[in-house]
Amino acid sequence: MTDQSPHRDDHGQGFIALVQSLADASGPEGLTLRQIRDRLDERAYGLMILILAIPCLVPALYGVPQIVGIPILLLAGQMLVGRPEPWLPEAALKRTVSKAMLDRMADFATKRMGWFERLSRPRLRLFAEGWAERAAAGFMILATATIVLPMTNTVPSVALALMAVGLIQRDGLFVAGGAAVAAGWVAAIATVAIGFFVGAGWAVSLMARFTG
Repeated sequence: MTDQSPHRDDHGQGFIALVQSLADASGPEGLTLRQIRDRLDERAYGLMILILAIPCLVPALYGVPQIVGIPILLLAGQMLVGRPEPWLPEAALKRTVSKAMLDRMADFATKRMGWFERLSRPRLRLFAEGWAERAAAGFMILATATIVLPMTNTVPSVALALMAVGLIQRDGLFVAGGAAVAAGWVAAIATVAIGFFVGAGWAVSLMARFTG
C-alpha cells in the first residue's frame, strides 16, 4: 500500500487479468483464501470490497447490504489504519475456494466487467496510493454507513465500486469520483434528516400554538 510495504504486484495488470490469474493459478483443489489474499498483494482490499459492493448495486435492495456492510467496514477500517493486507481469522484463511468458483469469477469478470477496464486505467496515481488510499477508506466507511439504510443502497454502492476499481487499477480519477459521490450522498442524507427534524419540530410547535 505504501512504499514501505513488502507486498508488490504488477500495477499494469488490469482487474480482469487479476481475476483470471487466480483461476489459472488454481489446481484441481482450488485456492485457499490465504493463497488468494497473498496473490492479490496490495490490491486485495480493492478487489474484495468490489466483490462485496456489486450485489448492492441493485436498486432498493434490502437484506444483502445489511449483511455485506459489516465486512466492508472491517476491510475499510483495516485500510484506514494502514494494514498492508486484509486480516482474516486463521480458520477463514484455511477455507478453500473451489476451482469451479474461481473459473466462474473469471468468466463473469471477462464478460460483464470489461467496461471497467475500458474506462479506467493507471492515472493520477497520487489519488490512488499511500495517503489517498487511507482517505478513500474513510469515504468507504461513510458510504457503507448509508448503504445499510433501507432502500438507499444503490448510490453508496456506486461510490464503493468506483473507489474499489480505482484502487485496483491505480486510477486516481475513479477514486476521486467515488469519494465525491460518497461525500455528496452523505451530505444529501444529512440534509434530508436535518430538514425532517426541523420540520417535525416546527409542526409540533405550530400544533401546540393552536391547541394551547
